[in-house]
Amino acid sequence: MNQNKLSIRFIINKARKNKQGECPLYCRMTYEQNRKQFATGHFIRDKDWDAKKQLSKNNLINSQIKLTVSNIQTAYLKLRLENDSFSVSDIYGYYNGENNGKSVPGTLEYFAEYLDQLKGLCGRDISESTYSKFQYVYNQVEEFIHWKFSKNDITLDNLNPKFLADLDHYLKVERNQVQVTVNKAIQRFRKPVRLAVQEGILKTDPFYSFKPKRVINNVVFLTNEELIKLEEFKFVQSRLEYVKDLFVFSCYTGLPYQEVMSLEEKNIQTSFDNNLWISIHRKKTNRSLSIPLLPKAIQIIDRYKSNSTNVFSKISNQKVNSYLKEIAEIVGIEKRITHHTARKTFASTVLLYNNVPMEIVSELLGHSSIKITQEYYGKIVQRRVSEEMNRISKIII
Repeated sequence: MNQNKLSIRFIINKARKNKQGECPLYCRMTYEQNRKQFATGHFIRDKDWDAKKQLSKNNLINSQIKLTVSNIQTAYLKLRLENDSFSVSDIYGYYNGENNGKSVPGTLEYFAEYLDQLKGLCGRDISESTYSKFQYVYNQVEEFIHWKFSKNDITLDNLNPKFLADLDHYLKVERNQVQVTVNKAIQRFRKPVRLAVQEGILKTDPFYSFKPKRVINNVVFLTNEELIKLEEFKFVQSRLEYVKDLFVFSCYTGLPYQEVMSLEEKNIQTSFDNNLWISIHRKKTNRSLSIPLLPKAIQIIDRYKSNSTNVFSKISNQKVNSYLKEIAEIVGIEKRITHHTARKTFASTVLLYNNVPMEIVSELLGHSSIKITQEYYGKIVQRRVSEEMNRISKIII
């Protein structure tokens, strides 16, 4: 096989069917053992595509396939006449209208390459869930480009602050997402763009002047009175009593649902101070996390640990949150609580309200940066300061 020969094939992606059950059609070019794949903008039903013959039952699509092949071959021949050496990306650039043959990568093209790199890190530096979140953002950006520009892709050098402003508007209005979700999507999208700047593909960050819209974080947590009320309530139903204990356990450890469910007896160790500590590796942040166990947390562990590997019996997060809604109604807690509320209660009521410094709270929560802790819990500290000043003002007259 001649490795320098240009190969052009069309493939459908069965994993990304649209609502009509149609698969997107991609064109894949291979040159000098390197591939370049891009969306054609056409969708075909799986049963209507003959991969061997490279034909669809839709004659219009077949005509477009022939035209695409012809245009790619023309670009390839022109590059052979004008350049001693070139890459498959140069062929695509010439085909896509970059007449100098040295094109800036497409936004989706470059993002897809970034996703390939992330995929290789799954199970090493990142979790599958983290990869899935980036894949989801890629899909959103792809839909936005189709919606906004009526194109399959736009080159990276066409990105500017207005692009993000329009993407922000699209996700909120067309996709009905809240601002915090939109900000997360934009934050993830900016990572491959910044990488393009670092690699010299872009001279400057096109989003440097863009400022995400501020989100007011209303942290929902149980007060000390509510926590005591919940702890002392005894449920007749064993399922509610169990979920209550799981919740209270997280109120005194700060562990998220996933870490509670995966907690094993080997993770509970006697540390340097002769006290019991939880020592785990948190998947979300890929960091080790050590938490000293408070007496109430130890009591719950002793209540449930058995001969099995895990400390707690498995129960889905969906069921936990459903039962917590029922628990709140029975106990008389007029707040919408989920298991994550326990983590916030640990940070607020158990730690900050007992004068534990912010940097230690950040460490115990396993946050990757103290800025994250300050962003969420800064107002809790202010409230504590306000209460103390009010107390002092009654003393000093």
